[in-house]
This record gives sequence, structure tokens and C-alpha cells, in this order.
Amino acid sequence: MLIGRYEFNCTLQSDAFLPVYKGSTFRGAFGVALKRAVCSGIHKECVSCLLHSRCIYAQTFEAGSCSLNLSQKIKASPPVPYVIEPPLEPRTHYSAGNPFNFSLILFGEANHALPYFVYAFEIMGESGVGKKLKEHRGRFVLDNVMCDGEKIYDFDSKKLTSSINKDFQLETSAKNSTPYSELKINFLTPLRLKHRNEFSSKLPFHILVRAMLRRISNLFEHFGGGEPELDYRGLIAQAELILIKSSNLHWHDWERYSNRQDIAMLMGGLMGSITYIGDLSPYMPIIHMSKILHIGKQTSFGLGLFEYETASAELP
Repeated sequence: MLIGRYEFNCTLQSDAFLPVYKGSTFRGAFGVALKRAVCSGIHKECVSCLLHSRCIYAQTFEAGSCSLNLSQKIKASPPVPYVIEPPLEPRTHYSAGNPFNFSLILFGEANHALPYFVYAFEIMGESGVGKKLKEHRGRFVLDNVMCDGEKIYDFDSKKLTSSINKDFQLETSAKNSTPYSELKINFLTPLRLKHRNEFSSKLPFHILVRAMLRRISNLFEHFGGGEPELDYRGLIAQAELILIKSSNLHWHDWERYSNRQDIAMLMGGLMGSITYIGDLSPYMPIIHMSKILHIGKQTSFGLGLFEYETASAELP
């Protein structure tokens, strides 16, 4: 599956007031800007538009109602082909002149639509983000876009070079792998997981593995040419033998405002860290892949981001 990670470096032109967690705000403003950039029937519903099967906005934001392949029978709503990673810092007030950076991760063919996304973020900068101050939101200028350490777009030239993306394949063989027996995971953004249709404040390893396998198989099925060949049942069964060594996970609530529904919504997820011990080597490929993809619900605006550390430990 093609995966591109693009770093957008911006400079604020006016003061900006943003929530502590900025992902939902970014996603909402991005959607409005992208529709302005590409939509020829801006007042129509996407599902009734003649162009929806070819429209980058419909493919990106209305995937649930406008399938990319109309002949394909999809069991559930398909995933969106992007993740926005906003600044993780908790501050809410940014002054004019300050840098203002974020990242965009694209999956599959969405990488080829990068020019539309760059243009949308430029429109977003002109319109502004966050709360209104003196009738204006925080405006910014997109200075450049980086990918794998190379500049692929800058404000002065207005030229976008070819996107640099990688074709990731999931390594399914654990033969000759390093023996890992301890794993510490630190969640940088809230993790929202449902198990048996309920959000849980606990995280046994098998629940984490189920979420990772679900995310990987879903994205690869829709954007990578098919699900990877994994022993799903075997991995889940073996995951139930992995023990929790220590945990300081806690439930963190935060509020987002839905422009579409015109209501404030209380969201919540797990934050903190947890350490597992056991035979973890077979899981390292899916853990590493999930670190790139994010896991859980609302990944499109950056939830489910984590870091991990591994070590060898004495097993009980």
C-alpha cells in the first residue's frame, strides 16, 4: 500500500485561538476548503451529484455514502484515505508570525491527488482556523511541504514536485526475528476503542491486537490491493496469553464541535502508557505498521497515535 507522509510548514498571519486538541478543528476546516477547491456543485449533496464517483472531495470526505467502486459490495463504511496529525502541544493561543506546522498522511491512490490537498490547505490558510477574533479566524501562509526530508513544494515557486511515497508491505514472517518479550506503548493522542460495542477503559493485549488487525486489514483492502495474509485467529488467540506488567492508562475526555450536526460532542479516549510482557515477536510487524496508520476511531483527525519501546525481559 502506498503511504505518503507530508509535513506542512506554515506561518501565522494573524493570532489564532485553537482548542487543546486541534485535530477535529483541522479536519473540519480542511473539508470545507477541499470542497471549495474542487466542487462544481457546492450546494448539492455528494450522493446525488453526477460527479461523485470521480470527485476527490467525495472520495475523501463522503466515502461512506459515495463508494469509490459502485459495483463493490462493502460490508461497512470504507475508511478515509488520510490522517491529519495536528500539533500535539497543548497551548491554545498562537501569535501572528509564529510557525504553525502539521502533517498529512495519505493512503493508496490519494497520494496522486496531493496537489488538490495542497491547494485546499492554502485556501484553509486564507479562510483561517480556530475561533473568530475580530471577525477573523487565525490565518496562515503555507511556506512549504516536505516529504522524507525533501522539499516538494514552496510558496515562492508555487510548484509541486512529484510526491515521495513508499509502498509498504506488511512483513508476515516472524522467522529469525529478534526475540521481544517486553513492549511499552505510550499513547500521544486519545485512543478510542470499542470492544463488544462498548468503549473500554482497560486495554488487554488481545483488544489492542484486534484493533490493529482491523485497521490494517481495512486500509489494505481498500487502498492496498487486498488484505495481507495473516493468521488473524491465531494472532488473537496467542495475544490472550500476553500479560500486562504495568499501566497508567486513564480515560481522557475532550470536546469537539460538529459543524455538520451543529452540536458540541464529548469525545474520550485512553491516554498514558501500558507495558506488556510475553512472546511479542510475532506482533512487531503489525505494531510498527499501526504506529504509522493510527488505530481506533476518529483516526482521520489524528486520534490513536502512539510510540513504542521494546526490550528483552524475564518472563514469568
